Amino acid sequence: MTTNPISQPGFSEHRSPVRGSVTPHKSGLVPVRSNGNNGTAKLTLKNLSLTYKANGSSRLLALDGIDLKVKPGEFLCIVGPSGCGKSTLLHVIAGLQQPTAGHVLVDDNLMDGPGTDRILIFQELGLFPWLTVSENVEFGMKMKGIARAERQEKVQYYLRLVHLAQFKDSYIHQLSGGMRQRVALARALATEPDVLLMDEPFAALDAQTRDLLHDELERIWAETGRTIVFVTHNVREAVRLGDRVALFTFRPGRIKREYKVDLPRPRHLEDVTVAKSAREILDDLREEINKSLEAEYAGEVLKR
Repeated sequence: MTTNPISQPGFSEHRSPVRGSVTPHKSGLVPVRSNGNNGTAKLTLKNLSLTYKANGSSRLLALDGIDLKVKPGEFLCIVGPSGCGKSTLLHVIAGLQQPTAGHVLVDDNLMDGPGTDRILIFQELGLFPWLTVSENVEFGMKMKGIARAERQEKVQYYLRLVHLAQFKDSYIHQLSGGMRQRVALARALATEPDVLLMDEPFAALDAQTRDLLHDELERIWAETGRTIVFVTHNVREAVRLGDRVALFTFRPGRIKREYKVDLPRPRHLEDVTVAKSAREILDDLREEINKSLEAEYAGEVLKR
């Protein structure tokens, strides 16, 4: 496995062409072109679009012409207003929904369904309450037909990685919210996916637990070298964790702008540079949020 040295400022070799000057903003953000990075990609989205049936016979364009490349070991965060298709995009990448047009590729191999090379961690986690912590972590490996001895070895390794080895025989209801998140992370990592997809995994947690899990996730990412695509509503969280932040437009979801986060690690939510970078993205995001509010207001007027 490769590792991402956590003391370095990210993946400087992944820098994409920038709009205008190549000098980083004082906040640590570098705007990049929306077609992603050049070079070898772990994950590639080509002209990805998704239309689905809405009320009656009408159809809704949820995603429109998404072109994106994610390099091996990169931590990409996606932000955008509610209803812009962020979670839908993760479902398409995971193979849980089929795009209307376009393709998903991993290592230049076309993906047309679910696979253990892409694992999605839902906000609801989906842990099995009738299984112990170790049995939950083992579950995916059982489905893959991995031998018992190897499963047990990996369960021990990944539970140590998330600092839950002493809780291996506990049941889910006996754990705190943050510990459950770590079980879900260990279960996903145990199948050793190429791409880890995370859909607002920390949204329901209190601030203190969330901050601790930011540190844990960054440490695990550095130790395992996994490629992560992380959806969040929290812009400061995106800057705190990501190598790059992709900003989505309101429906239909398109990539409005991307930012390379040129700040040294480790970062913290309270860092002034993190706050300044988040403010810069929020200025762009606010326009999209206003569009979503206008659409909601217009819909209410039509119902009257």
